[in-house]
Amino acid sequence: MLSSRVSGFRGSSVAAPVRCSAQPIRARVVRVQAFGPSGAPATKPGAEKQEKEKGFINDMRRVAMKMHTKDQAPKEGEQKAAPAPKVWAPTRPGYLRFLVESKVVYETFQKAAQSKAHPEYAAFASTGLERSAGLAADIVWMSSKYGIPAPVPKPDGPGALYSKKIAELAESDPQAFICHYYNFFFAHTAGGKMIGNKVAEMLLDGEQINFYKYEGEVQELLDGVRRNINSLAETWTPEQQAHCLEETTESFKMAGQIMQCITAEE
Repeated sequence: MLSSRVSGFRGSSVAAPVRCSAQPIRARVVRVQAFGPSGAPATKPGAEKQEKEKGFINDMRRVAMKMHTKDQAPKEGEQKAAPAPKVWAPTRPGYLRFLVESKVVYETFQKAAQSKAHPEYAAFASTGLERSAGLAADIVWMSSKYGIPAPVPKPDGPGALYSKKIAELAESDPQAFICHYYNFFFAHTAGGKMIGNKVAEMLLDGEQINFYKYEGEVQELLDGVRRNINSLAETWTPEQQAHCLEETTESFKMAGQIMQCITAEE
């Protein structure tokens, strides 16, 4: 069994998975150090900045870091410390549902990136961070290996509801859409992967699934997306940039609802 303080999602304060639900949740902190490690030393004077420290993407990172607790990010965390640890017990059916619900959301993001109505999204298609194909293979593998029927996403499930929101934002609110894109895609390259490693040890006989495998160097893929976001943000007004940042809390909440699936019994 795993304490709820064990590494979790993107180095952020997220809801410790309890059950798969699309209902509003109260955040219980799980500890993670993700990309841009919590409390990492600042760039030395005169040193070249990393991509995550440049332009608007640095503002996005800083807002996300404020959702950490002080013990996770002493310099930037602003959330209250988590209560006493509680046991976190992922299940195979729950993790399989998490993969299914996640695939629904990735597919929606990937479809939106190909929208002809918003050519600015083209920079976020074929970045190397796409996960739907890997998830599809993982769902088939896990269902076969453990004899668990792959669940069918429900219209009122967290994946479907988040996908609906993403599709709406992609059409009518590009700044909010990019906020969700950034937080969802980047989450699974670090903190989300740490959760995946723990689940693999506990439930999957140590098998590393395709969800967390990337072609090429992950940091190079992330830096490419960071540069694209910075370029896009340069075309926004200050008010539009502020609006993008304000959507961070909602993006964490929606992703947290999908994370809850990991401990579902069925």
